[in-house]
Order: sequence, then C-alpha cells, then structure tokens
Amino acid sequence: MGALTRKGVLVVHVVSAGTWIGIDVVMGVFVLTALLTDSESVKALCYRALELFVVWPLLTTGLVCLVSGIVLGLGTKWGLVRYWWVAIKLVLNVVLVSLVPVLLRPQVIEMAEQGRRFVAGETATLAVGDLIFPPIVSPSALLIAFVLAVFKPWGMIRKRKAPAGNGR
Repeated sequence: MGALTRKGVLVVHVVSAGTWIGIDVVMGVFVLTALLTDSESVKALCYRALELFVVWPLLTTGLVCLVSGIVLGLGTKWGLVRYWWVAIKLVLNVVLVSLVPVLLRPQVIEMAEQGRRFVAGETATLAVGDLIFPPIVSPSALLIAFVLAVFKPWGMIRKRKAPAGNGR
C-alpha cells in the first residue's frame, strides 16, 4: 500500500473511531437524561431519540472502523494478527460491532416503543434498564484501543525463528 493510500485509510479509521466515541457520548447523554429526569415526557423523548441517533449510525461507524482497520492491517507492516496490540484491537472492534445488532438494537427498540406508547397515552414503564451499560463499556473499550494504537505494547504474537543454516 502506498503512503498516500495508507494515510487516507488511516484518516478514515481514526475519524470513524472518533465518530463512534461521539455517538457513544450522545447515547450516554440520552440515557443519563432519561435516568435523572422526573419527567415521563422527557424520558419518552430520550428513548425515541435513541432509536434515531444510536443504532444505525453506531453500526455504520463501527463497520467503517472495522473495515478500515482490516485494510490497514493487511496493507501495512503491522499485519492483521502479527502483533498483540493489533489483534486485541481487532477483537475489541468485532465484539463491539457484534453487540450493536445483537444486544443494543433490541433494547433500544423496546425502549422506543415504550416511549411511543407513553406519547400515545397508553400506560408504559419508562425505566432505563440495562441501557446504562453501553455508553460506559463501548467508550472504555475504544479508549483501550486508542491507547494500544499509540503505545503498541507486547510485540509480536510469534517470534520468527531464525532459518536453520550453517550457523553464520
């Protein structure tokens, strides 16, 4: 991969990761607002906003970050699973992206539906539930990924053996 291409992919990777953290912050604001307010209308609005601002943008930025990270891993000296720090970042990214459709989306849809029922005048239980954990876990994992990218700890996964030869 040429230097200009590598830098372009690196910019996409860093911007998508930054956007991902930003979306997590927005999610945290909505969840904390719903948790700390006494107004059922504000809670309903927060839950409905989560459906719009969190799931698909989060999944999109996570996938862009994953794909750009894979391209960087395959196209640079660091490799995809040659170094521990790269492999751990890859695992973190795959796990976080997988959790969005599997765990987060169903919870957000359920909360948004409760918000819609409340607005329609039906009885609805407006409790935050487990939605408090994603805006804590995801930015923490992304912070770990950033630190790994900067410090590049632990070295190679497998040291290359010296070729057998005449001892020179």
